[in-house]
Amino acid sequence: MSTVPLLRTVLFYFLLASTSCIWCIVSVFVAPFLSFRARYRFVVQNWCRCATWLAKVVVGIRYEIKGLENIPEQPCVILAKHQSTWETFFLCGYFEPLSQVVKRELLYVPFFGWAMAMLKPIAIDRSNPKAALKQLAKQGHERLEQNVWVLVFPEGTRIPVGQIGKFSRGGAALAVNANLPVLPIAHNAGEFWPKEGWGKRSGTVSVVIGPVLHAEGSGPRAIADLNDRAFAWISQAQTEIGALAPQSAPVDSPEPI
Repeated sequence: MSTVPLLRTVLFYFLLASTSCIWCIVSVFVAPFLSFRARYRFVVQNWCRCATWLAKVVVGIRYEIKGLENIPEQPCVILAKHQSTWETFFLCGYFEPLSQVVKRELLYVPFFGWAMAMLKPIAIDRSNPKAALKQLAKQGHERLEQNVWVLVFPEGTRIPVGQIGKFSRGGAALAVNANLPVLPIAHNAGEFWPKEGWGKRSGTVSVVIGPVLHAEGSGPRAIADLNDRAFAWISQAQTEIGALAPQSAPVDSPEPI
């Protein structure tokens, strides 16, 4: 792992911003005429794959995946560790179609937000956690019934490498109520694309996809148990790839959902 020179970092952000603007503008005019699945592939999947490709070519952020055999055929709830922006690009480019929880304000951004709004995101108001949980339960269930993956970052926000945030039960509750499992995913992307600052480090991101976790029963106890097991698996996986110190206590998330 080495620090990427400033010039290459600037070039990366220039190319990322340029492709984003162009793609969003084109998508606003093309996407309305496509089916949802084709729209997702055109607007999100292709661009997110372009973003991870740019990260690989320009700043040297590569990746390796373990556990591909654990991905179920039927879409379910993905519970993923959140450290950086990289995993959002990667997961949205790898799983399709996918709906994720986003801040409602993002939908108001010209072209970018307009394009995103056509992709059935679960756009929540983070200032109202109770309403956000109800919205996640309702809209998330609808997406799952439509065979759409639902991505939830249970920590609620990006947590620096070496730490893990407390898990909200929203994703686990969604899975239990839909009678579907959760798919836990761990990674160490924050080592190469840090939460803070613009700097990047070249190296290989380890993405670990765990076995699906099923609830044992229903109701609040089953939700709490499933959430605890997902937390335990991701914590252990983070420790094994060197992204979390053994027996680290979870930190409070400033933006729980």
